[in-house]
Amino acid sequence: MYLNFAWRYFKAKKSTNAINIIAWVSVVAIAFATTALLVLWSAFNGFEDLVKSLYTTFYTDVKISAASGKTIELTPAQIHSLKNVEGVKTISLTAEEKAWLQNEDYSTIVDLKGVDTSYTHVTSIEQGMVRGKYFLGDTENPGAVLGVGIENAVAVLSDRSVGKLVIYLPVKGATITSDPLSAFSEGHIMPFGAFAVQQEFDNKYVLTNIDFVKQSMQFKPDEYSSAEIAITKGGEENIVKKRIQQLLGKAYQVQTRHEQNSSLYTVMRVEKYVIYGIFILVLIIASFNMVGALSMLVLEKQKDIQILQSMGADKSWIQSVFLSEGVLLAFIGAFAGMLLALLLIFLQLNFKMIPLEGASFIIDYYPVKLVFMDFVIVAATVFLIAAIASWFPARRAAQQPFELRN
Repeated sequence: MYLNFAWRYFKAKKSTNAINIIAWVSVVAIAFATTALLVLWSAFNGFEDLVKSLYTTFYTDVKISAASGKTIELTPAQIHSLKNVEGVKTISLTAEEKAWLQNEDYSTIVDLKGVDTSYTHVTSIEQGMVRGKYFLGDTENPGAVLGVGIENAVAVLSDRSVGKLVIYLPVKGATITSDPLSAFSEGHIMPFGAFAVQQEFDNKYVLTNIDFVKQSMQFKPDEYSSAEIAITKGGEENIVKKRIQQLLGKAYQVQTRHEQNSSLYTVMRVEKYVIYGIFILVLIIASFNMVGALSMLVLEKQKDIQILQSMGADKSWIQSVFLSEGVLLAFIGAFAGMLLALLLIFLQLNFKMIPLEGASFIIDYYPVKLVFMDFVIVAATVFLIAAIASWFPARRAAQQPFELRN
């Protein structure tokens, strides 16, 4: 009944044209604010998925490292127990350290990461290969896969290299004497391929086999830098993390993919919250127009209010009618905005209408992704602000005095 009266008031011709204009201005403002927020959020969702897919190359589902210090010890019995933890699919052991990479007159500092044969099963590094092949050799003849940024730094093309690169690694427990080089082990690695995933990794990492790194740094047989884990499909990272932590104890740090790079995800969330805050400010400004339109409507419908009161309508009923009028304006604006947002997102998904400028990106268009909960949050926010804004003129309508006239 309330909505029936509200709808009749909305579509009825007003004696003052300004009421219609102000009402439609508020509807249009809500519609465009809704469209803008949903489109921006879908773009953030698309970029978030893209960034996450890039970071899965080096950030695995779960990672085990030392709670203090740089290395951990995992015995064969512990590794066997980890493999039997429910939710664990594959385990890869790593040995990682800063190193000095040299190619004749060119050199740079890199993160040398020694990995085992299971590494390609816990990451998607092979999908990031852009040159050569993924081959890490063995202890005596170590191979290497370089990030493209490292390739540039040492002036080498991995698939065409004919000579080995010199690598200097710090020896564990060594002290610097009169000869600083005595604290480092010198080795030679042959580049076989290059990957391009994300600039942060491309300019930092060189991959080789774990046995070479452990031997060069004089690690113990059961000593590693970390253990990286892929969980089964449908598994929950936090649950698997809890089980592993209980198994290994507090001497080991167990992190999910989110915790390994929490700063990135925090920044992405904050950006969405900032956009949401701006959206709320726009809605508040639009609500002033709504308050103005409803206040003028109350003045125009004073006779109708008197008639309704004479027919037995109480104050709460009158108030509900004008509250419904404000909610109706918000519904029309929000619904129109959602339809427009769906249209724009559909066009971007299928026709890539808005490109990314420049040729150095992995994709050439703005990625977008629809998330149902975004629409729920936007709808709830619009209706909440509309209800608050409508309450004041609705309250005024309900307080109209009832006068009987002859």
